[in-house]
Amino acid sequence: MRPAVGEVPRRCGECGGYAYGGAPACAACRDRVDGIVEEEWRRFLHDWDVGADQEAAVAEMVADEPDRHDWRVVDAALDRLACPGCGGGLGRGPVGCGPCDLAHGFRYAAVETDRPGVPPGNEHAIRVNVSVVRRPHAVSGNELLVRRLLLPFLLVGFLPTTEEAQRMSALARRSPPHRRARVLGEAIEEVFRSR
Repeated sequence: MRPAVGEVPRRCGECGGYAYGGAPACAACRDRVDGIVEEEWRRFLHDWDVGADQEAAVAEMVADEPDRHDWRVVDAALDRLACPGCGGGLGRGPVGCGPCDLAHGFRYAAVETDRPGVPPGNEHAIRVNVSVVRRPHAVSGNELLVRRLLLPFLLVGFLPTTEEAQRMSALARRSPPHRRARVLGEAIEEVFRSR
């Protein structure tokens, strides 16, 4: 499901934006983002020869040792565990839910391996943006907008410089709400094309 490094970002047939970038509002983009996590989970279970009857126990093991597993496997494991505080998926509950906040923080101990041909840190950027898009209630509207619009470009190997990322955040803050997504989207496309 995940685009290859060097691909040109494609448009989503449902929302018309770049695929993945319409999440969480666009169901097709949301499914694609979740698919990044789920695809790796399925591969992990297959490689470890885990049966359906063992999946919950394996999810608990992964959640207990996030620093030993790929971030996508950790995120998928957390999805399979119920939070004792709010009852939702562990780590995806409301801000202020102690167990969810703790699990969300521990997820960042997981392994992030850059793919060949991407700038160092690309996988971390993907991971953070996926996390934000999958837990949108935990961030500001501007941060969610920047993260979701950047995600399609990160997935094909792009990584903005610190200066470019700061410029995009500033654009999101300064642009009128009714034009914000368009202005930011155009700025991201311009930077991506200039590389």
